[in-house]
Amino acid sequence: AGDGDCGHTHARAARAIQEWVRARPPPAAPAPLLSALADLLLEKMGGSSGVLYGLFLTAAARPLLSGGDLPAWADAMDAGIEAMRRYGGAAPGDRTMLDSLSAAAQALHALRTPGAELLPVLASAVQSAEAAAEATRTMEAGAGRASYISSAQLLQPDPGAVAVAAVLGAVLEGLRS
Repeated sequence: AGDGDCGHTHARAARAIQEWVRARPPPAAPAPLLSALADLLLEKMGGSSGVLYGLFLTAAARPLLSGGDLPAWADAMDAGIEAMRRYGGAAPGDRTMLDSLSAAAQALHALRTPGAELLPVLASAVQSAEAAAEATRTMEAGAGRASYISSAQLLQPDPGAVAVAAVLGAVLEGLRS
């Protein structure tokens, strides 16, 4: 919304994750990892973003309980988005983080294709999330903090959508290295 709150909230989350990883190794299995991240973000991140990420990660962990094959990751993304939609009340097109998440999820559906390769599909998901974040620049805000601000004052892309694209980009970069 232009007040810097989203950036401060995400920085607080990043510091909490760094401290957590330094203190003890995170769980190696996907479901416990996402569940632990959900708890951490709910406790340390704060704000509506912390709650939404917590909801997303908690729901995303469920399809990964039986393992982390590639189709399960696409299912996890869909489950997380559905939880955010159900409890947060926003939908794609509302100028929120869901715009980036939904675009990325569409690209991640390719993980359900036999022979899919993770890194190219994830790179496509990151590009889709970045494009969707940029597209929020011209959207009318239908939910979230931006919905309380005149659209004439909303000159930048939605900060939550930009943050989601950055997080996905960091995941891709981490997997590449």
